[in-house]
Amino acid sequence: MSSLEVRELGLSYGDTYIFENLNLSIPKGKITVFIGSNGCGKSTLLRSMARLLKPQKGSVLLDSREITSMSTKEVARKMAILPQGPTTPEGLTVLQLVKQGRYPYQSWLKMWSKEDEDIVQKALEATGMTDLAERTVDSLSGGQRQRAWIAMTLAQETPVILLDEPTTYLDLTHQIEVLDLLYEMNVRDNRTIVMVLHDINLACRYADHIVAVREGHIEAQGQPEEVVDAELIERVFRLKCEIIPDPLYGTPLCIPHDNSRLRAAKAAARADKGTKRADAFVTV
Repeated sequence: MSSLEVRELGLSYGDTYIFENLNLSIPKGKITVFIGSNGCGKSTLLRSMARLLKPQKGSVLLDSREITSMSTKEVARKMAILPQGPTTPEGLTVLQLVKQGRYPYQSWLKMWSKEDEDIVQKALEATGMTDLAERTVDSLSGGQRQRAWIAMTLAQETPVILLDEPTTYLDLTHQIEVLDLLYEMNVRDNRTIVMVLHDINLACRYADHIVAVREGHIEAQGQPEEVVDAELIERVFRLKCEIIPDPLYGTPLCIPHDNSRLRAAKAAARADKGTKRADAFVTV
């Protein structure tokens, strides 16, 4: 298994620092989920860990080595990244896209093999994309495109996988299917999986380790049952809620409070409807 660590990381856009002196260690062989409000830096942090963004200071370590000192192919054999909203060249088929996951293992000495073919087919099967393999990616629905990209990530067969909102564009059924697939990969292969999720309840259900990001720092981290409570949600999301045990899994379940003015408006609307129904009954 590979280890992933951030030390004294500084990330900025222009003169404005998003993160400064950030330290974070990702548990090996576990599922880690970043949560936080929009614009808090979750995706930026994930992109820097994948070497897609260069830090202004500090370092990202992969297997105790600075990731910037490693070759692209070496990194790609150890860590896969699925960014948010990936785009594909026009006319590329699903099969051609998934085959790109085997690129880190190709060289002039080692060409395409039966092992590569088998891995690609397994990735297509695991994501339910076998029947769509010859379709062009740009002809698919949003959910199908997302599954095609996840299949490519699976074909890369890395011990570490980073995913930025992997359930984007997916309906609830396919969200659960994708997260179940990632969970099975983690349990079966001990892969280290790091992802950004906006759904707090799904994050708590699937994560071994939660990292709550707020205004450029780590607000809290640990097992969901240990760190996710109503106070944390209010600090991170500015949302009042109740936290109860999930009736199926016992993990924290967030029940948001209504906005008080909205609740009053709903009550008034219900009362008005009741009055109209009563008036109609009297008139009849």
